Amino acid sequence: MSREHRFYLGFDSSTQSLSAILVRVDDGRADVAWQHTLVFDEAFPEFGTTHGVLPSDDPRVKVSSPAMWVKALEHMLGLVATSGVDVSRLCAISGCAQQHGSVYLKGDGTLARAVAPTWMDSSTRDACVEITTVLGGDQALAQRTGSRAFERFTGPQIRKFYRTEPGAYAQTARIHLVSSFLASQLIGADAPLDPGDASGMNLMDLATQDWWPDAVEATAPGLASRLPRIVPSATVIGVLAPAWQSRFGLPPARVVAWTGDNSSSLVGAGLVEDNRMVVSLGTSDTICGLMKHPRVDRGGTGHVFGAPTGDFMGITVFKNGSLARERVRDAYALNWAGFSEALRLTPPGNRGRLMLPWFDPEITPDVPVAGVRRIGLEPDDPPGNVRAVVEAQFMAMANHSRWMGTQVKVLHATGGAAANREMLQVLADVFGARVYQFPVGNAACLGAALRAWHGDAAGSEHPVPWPDIVRDLAAPVASSRVTPDRAATSTYADLRRQYSALERTTMLQTATGG
Repeated sequence: MSREHRFYLGFDSSTQSLSAILVRVDDGRADVAWQHTLVFDEAFPEFGTTHGVLPSDDPRVKVSSPAMWVKALEHMLGLVATSGVDVSRLCAISGCAQQHGSVYLKGDGTLARAVAPTWMDSSTRDACVEITTVLGGDQALAQRTGSRAFERFTGPQIRKFYRTEPGAYAQTARIHLVSSFLASQLIGADAPLDPGDASGMNLMDLATQDWWPDAVEATAPGLASRLPRIVPSATVIGVLAPAWQSRFGLPPARVVAWTGDNSSSLVGAGLVEDNRMVVSLGTSDTICGLMKHPRVDRGGTGHVFGAPTGDFMGITVFKNGSLARERVRDAYALNWAGFSEALRLTPPGNRGRLMLPWFDPEITPDVPVAGVRRIGLEPDDPPGNVRAVVEAQFMAMANHSRWMGTQVKVLHATGGAAANREMLQVLADVFGARVYQFPVGNAACLGAALRAWHGDAAGSEHPVPWPDIVRDLAAPVASSRVTPDRAATSTYADLRRQYSALERTTMLQTATGG
């Protein structure tokens, strides 16, 4: 096939939806030829999910349906085939998925467990303690794997499954992450993991980028044989299975190893060389940046993952992201235009009125029991509550990302809420940094398509360096710049200290029953 006029397909299986992007590459230039999103709740109501997760009597338990994810992938491949794009020129496919979620399969490939824990699950606190104790404490675990034990991480989830359902664990032959599970569906064989996703399990040794035997043994018996192998991110792991080719008229496109959505977003936001940072405003809110060498958060809230570039990424994740903003919006019967208007009507700093927006148990900081706290803020004040939730989220983000050691001057904003200019102004003012938007909103999905291009080219006579891969589609839009207001930044510098103290005091009171 000619090296010109080629297509690359990227998938993003997030908490609430499956997205796909087709990138066209012609004479070294790239553009988006087609894109589509399937919202799980709307497209597949028969699975009974709400915001992509199944109902549970225990608020700590957040699981979803692997069968739904497979059905979504199948449906999306059909849409790709009828997209009007010349799919005969589809060269490579890659994808990403919500990190940490795990899928449990029997030896014949059927499900050993009907549901899959998602990244939102917070029901493994005992398992975290058990693993941490065996491995010598939080710092020992973080130095080796990039993170202390977190309830949503796959290692603790596996241990809980082994302890509570030993019979089902005994029937489990393979434990996949969502990324490698869906990649396996594409190639019709057992797919490996890449370091970016494997590092979100408390099981991978950052230095060797392979499984850490001590952590594997501390998690569950016989686990080593149940885990996929780990391969470099640019590895071609197979081709699109013949069944998909014949069913949809698709070519034997190469499949590049899938990764986690956070790692993929790094590429989709163009962070392949410098020390800028990207903020993703989605179901969860995240802030991350590229690291040449791993620098672990001694405070225990941040993580170090592998990056698709072969480097590392620092990241801090906040569970109360878009769903918390939606809770406030819906409480006052606002639409997003009204939400933005409320931000315009209230001053930076919100006259000192604060909110701890822990609508769900929070992971940064570690808040196991949900509960919204208002300080100087009345519940019947719509504009005040709107500004309070946004300011709280961005002040927490600024405070809990300092461990990365990056002097932030520029932020790249992605995710659904990045379209809200009023929110981006608050973000710019809190950080005192310029904020840019991107021509493609879904950085994770775009990153998957760009990784497909990079992986396909890496094994050819014409490898393409990362700066050229991201040049056209993952560069920030210059005209989108949001500039911080100096007076507002000064206001937030003081308010951030107050917010940090309020966090600590509230957490201490909660821990002691006060």
